[in-house]
Amino acid sequence: MPFRPIDSEKLSVAVVRQIEELILRGILRPGERLPAERELAERLNVSRPILRDAIGVLQSSGLVSTKPGAGIFIADVLGSAFSPALIQLFGRHDEAVYDYLSFRRDMEGLAAERAAQYATKADLQVVQAVFDKMEAAQAKRNTADDAQLDAEFHRSIIEASHNVVMLHMMRSMYELLREGVFYNRQVMFRQRTTRQLLLDQHRAINAALQIRDGSAARKAVEEHLDYVETCLRSDAKAAAHEEVAQQRLDQVRGARTPAAS
Repeated sequence: MPFRPIDSEKLSVAVVRQIEELILRGILRPGERLPAERELAERLNVSRPILRDAIGVLQSSGLVSTKPGAGIFIADVLGSAFSPALIQLFGRHDEAVYDYLSFRRDMEGLAAERAAQYATKADLQVVQAVFDKMEAAQAKRNTADDAQLDAEFHRSIIEASHNVVMLHMMRSMYELLREGVFYNRQVMFRQRTTRQLLLDQHRAINAALQIRDGSAARKAVEEHLDYVETCLRSDAKAAAHEEVAQQRLDQVRGARTPAAS
């Protein structure tokens, strides 16, 4: 007969699977340092030799890396979906910027709808906690902090959607998202868009999520990003008008007054 006895799963394999799942679900993030060997072995309730076997497997598969004297870190397996040069290229061409916003509107709208349905209580608490930080930051008027929290808010919704492919795809685009958030806010502030208005838009997204209204959450995300696009288009139009006006000014300044007859 072709059957063989089934051995119980090796403990090291169970450790590997647990750490893999934490990476897959986005709980352990690239660059994050794992606890020291003794502490990690105690948390997992395994011996240190078994833990070393598991770490060796994870290292061979490229999921973790060791730094002498520093510890074990989650490898940067995601990287970036786009090179820095391509990110800069996107920023210089309106077509790419608007396509990026359209992509974000579709993906983040879907993520918000999924989050309303699939988010756990803890997921919604994370979203609420980030929004609370956004509210608290209002009084400080620190544009960099505002933009960072803005990006974290949108990322927390994607994480709460519990779609690991969407999660890792959007995380790999984080640099593009972060740069976009910074740029968008600068443009909107030039147009005198108030920080309170932006906060209110995020409040609407959060409120819909907290009551698990998927349609409202998606609509709030789409309206927010539509507003961002409108601001960008208005800024581009204003810049074009300014360029024409400057040319006229240069022409007037350069024109010579006709000599008297």
